[in-house]
Amino acid sequence: MQPFFEQQRSPSEDKRWKIVEATARRHGREPHALIETLHTVQESFGYLDETALGYVAGLLRVPLSRVYGVATFYHFFTLKPKGKHTCVVCTGTACYIKGAPALLAAVGKRYGIQPGETTGDNRLSLVTARCLGSCGLAPAAVLDSAVLGKVTPATLVEQIERGVKHDA
Repeated sequence: MQPFFEQQRSPSEDKRWKIVEATARRHGREPHALIETLHTVQESFGYLDETALGYVAGLLRVPLSRVYGVATFYHFFTLKPKGKHTCVVCTGTACYIKGAPALLAAVGKRYGIQPGETTGDNRLSLVTARCLGSCGLAPAAVLDSAVLGKVTPATLVEQIERGVKHDA
């Protein structure tokens, strides 16, 4: 009889599961590989869904509750797909004092989302960061990979509109 982990089958024929399996195999399919395996899933699929969490639990022979606990404890894991565009607003001290709350409010009002949420059409995700390391540019935001410094609420919404319309 084969051990349980050898019987574990990929949730689908998607080749990205092979990458996840390789990560687990590189660490002997041991429970200590949980965080790295979850990272691989997120890098491969963009987020961790119920199927992925269950698959990793079986692959590493750990309870689903432990996998879920790790996935929800660490802020760098997400259980929901991100939007095509991502707006990161810095909420570090300098940015907060110089207007980060107004930036978040403007984006929230325009798109109907709060930090950590994605628009219903999956076009924009709004997230916050403790510090972008650009305090001299406060308030700062990152739209996709572009750093926007000394940004106003109106300018940030305008930049987002340009990005969203560009791919429409």
